[in-house]
Amino acid sequence: MHFDTLAIHAGYDPFNHFGAVNPPVFLSSTFAQSSPGKHQGFDYARSGNPTRKALESVFAALEGAEYGFAFSSGLGASDTITKLLNAGDHVICADDVYGGTFRIFDKTFKRLGIEFSFVDTTDVANVRAAFKSNTRMLFIESPSNPLLKVSDIEALSKLAREKKAISVVDNTFATPYLQQPLALGADIVMHSATKYLGGHSDVVLGVCATKDEALAKQIAFNQNASGAVPGGLDCYLVHRGIKTLGVRVERSCDNAEQIVSYLLEQKRVTKIHYPALTTHVNHDVASRQMKRYGAMISFEIDGSVADGEKVVSGRQVWTLGESLGGVESLLEHPASMTHASIPKELREKAGLTDGLIRLSVGIEHVDDLIADLEEGLASY
Repeated sequence: MHFDTLAIHAGYDPFNHFGAVNPPVFLSSTFAQSSPGKHQGFDYARSGNPTRKALESVFAALEGAEYGFAFSSGLGASDTITKLLNAGDHVICADDVYGGTFRIFDKTFKRLGIEFSFVDTTDVANVRAAFKSNTRMLFIESPSNPLLKVSDIEALSKLAREKKAISVVDNTFATPYLQQPLALGADIVMHSATKYLGGHSDVVLGVCATKDEALAKQIAFNQNASGAVPGGLDCYLVHRGIKTLGVRVERSCDNAEQIVSYLLEQKRVTKIHYPALTTHVNHDVASRQMKRYGAMISFEIDGSVADGEKVVSGRQVWTLGESLGGVESLLEHPASMTHASIPKELREKAGLTDGLIRLSVGIEHVDDLIADLEEGLASY
């Protein structure tokens, strides 16, 4: 089946649920057993829920996986995946990774004895040089947050296999509609489903998937043992959002391309980060591994933190807010918002300047988005 058909029909049979076209929301915390250990596939909601199963199944189908898992947040997925490791293991991670991922790696797992190296993963040779004898995981975002760095998933996954390390790709920005890391050789793909998969800024949830049975068994154990699982209503909302993922992403990509064309003409904009641009690092890789270039844009102005805050404040169409991937367009200032937890010297080393602005382009009329952005650029 094609992607858009899978998004609507995969993982759920109405005739197993009284003909209900939409997956029912199961709010039960426990399930009846005919005798100890004998039940209809579910015993306790932390271990499994029919609504969650439907979501996990459709997500796995969209990523070309055998096994899917849902969590109470994207960081819940990252936490569970990292628990595949042991104290003394080493992780190579992208250097401009989402601030929450950096925080849980640097402030939590580092304290528990796991070592991290944050490197520029756009250069395969650079990543190869970062491997150590105890490296057990390679964790990348492509495109990354917020500089839209593109890493060669196929080459890096091959390198990780050679080094006997688990390759993990955060596919939140691209979505499975635009990119499928498992098909490129990655071991695990994960998302903050809060973003494009849900698509309506009304739910917090995370997912991951794999083709590897051994990894799936470990993830399932960690998911149940740690308990960072979503409720039935949250799963229902994300499942509903997935049904329109393809059409939403297409419209958002259309808008993003027109906004990039506008930004290229603006003298106050000193740099644009968008994979479609031939000047973007690894543009050729993005062209090869992505269907389109996505609806996330970052650009830089020559100014201070205060100037960046002026540009994003007081907008009428764009919403100033963290998160991304909803039908409404969002903008934010990474240095004072999503990446504020990263020390300034590390931010600047990774290219996260004080004048960096990140856009999540939604599905409003593009003329209104451009007009509102123009007012922001004229404000400093």
